[in-house]
Amino acid sequence: MAGPDEDDPEPTASADPRASDDPRASDDPRASDDPRASDDPRAAEADPRGDPYLRTRFAIPARPATFLRRDRLVTHLDQALGTPLTMVNGAAGAGKTLLLADWAAGVEGPLAWFTTDAADLGPGVFWAYLIEALRPAGVTLPPGGGSPADASHVPQTLLARLAAELSTREQPVILVLDEYDRVTDPEIAEQLEFVLHHAGAGLRLVLVTRTEPLLPLHRYRAAGDLTEIRGAELAFTPEEAAALLALHGLTLPVSAARALVERTRGWAAGLRLCALAAQEDPDPERYLKEFEADRSTVADFLLAEVLKRQSPEIQDLLLRVSVLERFGPELANALTGRSDAGPLLAGLHRDNAFVEHLGHDSYRLHPLFGEILRAHLRMREPGLEPELHGRAARWLRRSGSLTETLGHGAAAGDWEFTAGALVDDLAIGRLFTGLHSDDLVELFAGMAPEAHGPAPDLVRAARDLARRDPDHGLAHLHRAEQALKELRRAADPPDTAAAELSCALLKALAARLTGAAGPAEEAAEAAVRLRERVPARLLDEHPEVTALLQAHLGSALLWAGRFDEARAALTEVADCACGAATALLREDALGRLALIEQLNGWPGRAERTARAAMTETERFGLPQPAGSGVARLVLAAVAVDRNELRRAHALLTVADAPHAALCDPVLEAGRALATARLHLARGDTRAALAATEPAVAAVTESPWVRTQTALVAAAAHLAAGRAEAAVELLEERLPDDRGPAVVAAARARLAAGRPDAARELLDLLRPDGRTGPAVTVRATLVRAQAADDTGDPAAARRLIAQALHDARRDLLRRPFLEAGPWIRPFLTTAPLRTLAEDWLTPGSAHGTSPSAASGSTPASVPPEDRPPPVVEELSGRERDVVLRLSRMMSTEEIAADLYVSVNTVKTHLKSAYRKLSVNRRNDAVRRARELGLI
Repeated sequence: MAGPDEDDPEPTASADPRASDDPRASDDPRASDDPRASDDPRAAEADPRGDPYLRTRFAIPARPATFLRRDRLVTHLDQALGTPLTMVNGAAGAGKTLLLADWAAGVEGPLAWFTTDAADLGPGVFWAYLIEALRPAGVTLPPGGGSPADASHVPQTLLARLAAELSTREQPVILVLDEYDRVTDPEIAEQLEFVLHHAGAGLRLVLVTRTEPLLPLHRYRAAGDLTEIRGAELAFTPEEAAALLALHGLTLPVSAARALVERTRGWAAGLRLCALAAQEDPDPERYLKEFEADRSTVADFLLAEVLKRQSPEIQDLLLRVSVLERFGPELANALTGRSDAGPLLAGLHRDNAFVEHLGHDSYRLHPLFGEILRAHLRMREPGLEPELHGRAARWLRRSGSLTETLGHGAAAGDWEFTAGALVDDLAIGRLFTGLHSDDLVELFAGMAPEAHGPAPDLVRAARDLARRDPDHGLAHLHRAEQALKELRRAADPPDTAAAELSCALLKALAARLTGAAGPAEEAAEAAVRLRERVPARLLDEHPEVTALLQAHLGSALLWAGRFDEARAALTEVADCACGAATALLREDALGRLALIEQLNGWPGRAERTARAAMTETERFGLPQPAGSGVARLVLAAVAVDRNELRRAHALLTVADAPHAALCDPVLEAGRALATARLHLARGDTRAALAATEPAVAAVTESPWVRTQTALVAAAAHLAAGRAEAAVELLEERLPDDRGPAVVAAARARLAAGRPDAARELLDLLRPDGRTGPAVTVRATLVRAQAADDTGDPAAARRLIAQALHDARRDLLRRPFLEAGPWIRPFLTTAPLRTLAEDWLTPGSAHGTSPSAASGSTPASVPPEDRPPPVVEELSGRERDVVLRLSRMMSTEEIAADLYVSVNTVKTHLKSAYRKLSVNRRNDAVRRARELGLI
């Protein structure tokens, strides 16, 4: 008979002085004063062995003061009154007995309780006790035939008389058989099923068990005659756990209770034992979060009630599989050296022995049970745990489970094997994809320095490069290459293609981090040759390898100013297989493609590409910001061109922490330049110049970074009235750049009083389709100012109109703010005012700060009073809907145009209104235009 710790660890008082040493003793009045009790003198008769009946077997256990009534389970148990058979099946300590005791206390009508620990004494003793348990409920048999006389045998006539007696009852008797898992005799189970079947509506049988009873449950289920409560339903919810702890005087928020429930799987005894122990700790909340299961009363309970009840063979099996997170029979056999794990594990799960079945022949241990078993294993067989991890790692390696292989290899301390598994599987790229990067870095952080060979050195190189430490990374990479050369010279050389391809990948990364386009191209070319030697299966399983190589090459080429070649490599990454493994790389590649568009003067294209970039990792749940550093910088630069300075500042603020492996010179320079442009727009030239000063770690200088830095410095000179200094500075850039530098140099010459020289420079620009409106609008305004300076206002007006027309689509406001006070009279004239309305001039929804670098701006541009940027980006479909609102389309027309229902359009509208902080259609359109969303 199990004690009260089966379903509650707290001791209870005995109601019967004759059972003071029996843990089932109860102080529940029902145990002695229940009106259903009988004074029949036959109640004192002995059992078939001649021993007096132990009345505690008939007593309903008492509930402790800290017992928590769970109405959802009591309500479910009430169904027992409508079905012949009820089964409450759960592990030791799941709360079964106290649940039934609580329910039984509220049952109206006859109820009998029998704790079936007499079952192992034979069918005669079992039935004698059962019949005796029924007497207080008013079930009696004729004199002379009311109890078995033989401990090992029950006459069939007795069972028939009992069934007949029960079948005549107007009100059914409820019979609770507690600890029914102790009934292992098939004969008793067959007899019980006979009585239950023939008793009809006169008997409601409730079995409380840890195991599946030997009864034809399938027939009862099929007929709807079975009520079941199992372990999952018995588990405490976080809310119930918090309430239980409160009964013990412990206040724990539901969030913290949820973590405790996760660790205990809602196990009743575990929660109660933890609560009792926490009461003795000076910091109960900390104890409940951090308690060591192997050093608690939980360990004592599980070792006594679960482990020690098993045979030596099963105990050994449980101890050995405790080192595994999950396992199947074959892996368990590999750890035990046996061949019978399958039926043993199935039996343990069936018997609720804290072995959980996950489906597909896969199992895991209850978390607390696993912790305790591992501690017991270390104590019982010191030194065996690393050996078991090593066996598991090698078995898993053969089965193709890399993640688990690495975990067990590291736990075994076999770093050569573990690093080799990562490299041979071509999985070293996972250190840079953001999906499991942190886990791998943490796993290999414990790699012993004495681990030698190409694989450990490759992992060290990858780890250092991921930390942006190319010097140490290249040193480890060199050692790995030398070791691979030695292997290739061996008499029977192993296949080193995966390791060599990993070398090429890391070389490309090192080149990217140092801004070296040449080495990046060499590494990419070597990788093309090596891919032919690597099994196609590995390349298919690891698309991140090819994507990483192209991403590193594209970024290095971008740094070198080779935009067309960079675009080709980055486009290949952006178009690669859409999956979580390459999401970070696609996002980063799209961000850099957006940067190319922005540098070429195409803010609209840049914005669309940058926004597409920022959605790539969000859908796979990668931490944010992930690879969105460059994309956010591009959006900030576009916001500056639109004079949306608050938005630009917000974007730059969150663009400081992209994935470490992507923090290369392109990103660093892009951040510096975007920050400098923002300072220029605010009129702070000193801060703008300071922003470009930090040195970018690169082996070569980037031509576009050099040019863009010069543009910032030239703008600072112009703002200070030093036009000739700006001219001199920009003339050095002209051989390298025929776009922004030409326009800036022309503007500087114009400011220096040389309009003809300005026009001559602008004539160098060729309409080849590569230069976008951010450049051409500025060039047109310089021509307009030159025309005005030379006495041709009509030409100036025509050129300003052209600039307004070209700038309107992309909401380019900065060029007009930078132009200076000369443009003010033109913008007040009727034709030009019409072109500027609704996005540039007063009364426009788009008017913003006039803080031009020159400090002098058109009066027609209102002060900065823009609403903050939308906090939550509109989805693509929401943007489609708002765009159609701006075209004055009705809800029905939008639905038809997008091939969706009217209700779907309304749902998108509600969401867009919420994100834009508006309540009406017109306000939504205006707000979306303010933010450059349409």
